[in-house]
Amino acid sequence: MNEKTNTPKSNGVLASFASNARQYGIVGALIVIIIAFEFLTGGLLLQPNTVVQLIQQNAYVVILAIGMVMVIIATHIDLSVGSLAGFIGGCVALLMQDLHLNWFLAILAGLAIGLIVGVWQGFWVAYVGIPGFITTLAGMLIFRGLATTMINSSIPVNNRAFNAIAANYLPNILGFWGPFDGLSIVVGILAIVAFAWGQYSKRKREEKVGLEPESLSSIYAKIAVAIVVIGALTFEFASSGNATQGGIPIMLVIVVVLVLIYNFILTRTVFGRNVYAVGGNRRAAMLSGINTKRIDFSLFLHMGLLSAIAAIAMLSRLSSASASTGTSFEMDAIAACFVGGTAVTGGIGTVPGVVIGAVVMGVINQGLSIMGVDSALIQTIKGLVLLLAVAVDILSKRKKH
Repeated sequence: MNEKTNTPKSNGVLASFASNARQYGIVGALIVIIIAFEFLTGGLLLQPNTVVQLIQQNAYVVILAIGMVMVIIATHIDLSVGSLAGFIGGCVALLMQDLHLNWFLAILAGLAIGLIVGVWQGFWVAYVGIPGFITTLAGMLIFRGLATTMINSSIPVNNRAFNAIAANYLPNILGFWGPFDGLSIVVGILAIVAFAWGQYSKRKREEKVGLEPESLSSIYAKIAVAIVVIGALTFEFASSGNATQGGIPIMLVIVVVLVLIYNFILTRTVFGRNVYAVGGNRRAAMLSGINTKRIDFSLFLHMGLLSAIAAIAMLSRLSSASASTGTSFEMDAIAACFVGGTAVTGGIGTVPGVVIGAVVMGVINQGLSIMGVDSALIQTIKGLVLLLAVAVDILSKRKKH
């Protein structure tokens, strides 16, 4: 009797690893890539200011990938997000520079444009029945053409408050604790506590509904990893900048808030469950009473909103709008999804996964840039990484069957 009762507990960590092998594999690959580039760049990759630049330069990828993963889970694709980001960025720049609209109102106008475009594309996909691939391919041509027509050369944005969104940090309200930013340290500690509390709360919910809970040993292992990762990031942020500016970038706060919101939507709401149901088996979802048209429409509405946020983030970082802004953004977002474990066939994918995928692509791009590798070769390497990620997904499914 003792052997039977102890076996599941003793195999807790192994069972958890087996059921989440893909996710752990992605994290492991990211760690290996970071260590390799830290060595190859002579320790430059993990310099505090380099990490901050990595976040600011790749924020748009994470923002777009959050929406793209939901679209791909539901077996669609959106090829228009790059062109749409360029178009919305141009609109916001024109509103501020030519019409002298307040920067905050210009941002609201940009978000409204994103929602309108989401309604437009969602209508054609959900209610007319045109495949998302064709609808958004048309959108890619339409919005790139509009952006090119609207922006002759470039539109500089000279609004200090608007440009601060991508360039500045949270106010250092706790001062410096020695050489370190106090706010960064406090936020890092709170993040570790929140992660640990979330893991224990999840286990209690599983027990409450009668599911077999994750083993405590597995939870302890996750918390230990979180302490190392969050602790390292806290050190990077706390030691970045100087006595007048540094710490947690405002752009990081925006990205984290979006990640938390959309992870909650996908995992804890009826809408999120319906998205997975539609992606897993659309016909079965329809027979079970799910309004698949409404789900499809809502997905493109979210994608339009997130495209607008990405456009604003990029415009703030570049401080100017041009007709070419947003080129290949859709490829970066799609690559982040597939590298992060999203299934090509739909039905599988997570927001944390695409964040890791975006970080993988960002680290590769940053590391190769520091090494002085030509940008064309960087694109080639990123393409090979994407191909490898999809191949691993397909081969793993073949083994299961």
